Amino acid sequence: MSQVRWVVMGVSGCGKSTVGQALAARLDVAFVEGDQFHPPANVAKMSAGLPLDDDDRAGWLLALQEELRRAAGQGVGLVVSCSSLKRRYRDLLRVGDPALRFAHLDGPRELIAARMQARHDHYMPPSLLDSQFRDLQPLQADEAGVTLSITLAPDELVARILATD
Repeated sequence: MSQVRWVVMGVSGCGKSTVGQALAARLDVAFVEGDQFHPPANVAKMSAGLPLDDDDRAGWLLALQEELRRAAGQGVGLVVSCSSLKRRYRDLLRVGDPALRFAHLDGPRELIAARMQARHDHYMPPSLLDSQFRDLQPLQADEAGVTLSITLAPDELVARILATD
């Protein structure tokens, strides 16, 4: 079992959950669906087509930070799906695990919008995609991780993430 902890990040609709679940399975570690940690007020706000602000995201990010801290403290691997749109959000998650790595799933807005239109079981409406892209700060050179194109199949994305491990 791997002892590495990964956050699969990117805007809504980029495939974080799909790739995160597959990565966790390949690593034989637990997967945490970040969306499940949003409080009801956040879900209601997004469902109403309103973007979250930094204050809305604070408690959510702290809850995910605690999951990462717990895994790091136990010396076990973990994969978390979390948009991690801004550098300061990623810095906050790294407080829970300084060795944390990020896999940024990146792709063209049109492809992501089409994916969002095709899904019917998620509270995040496609109308919020532009706000996600506005907030997105790509991984910087000093951040441990990899940026990958979502034009690749999920299995290929997982293989490329594992190749950086």
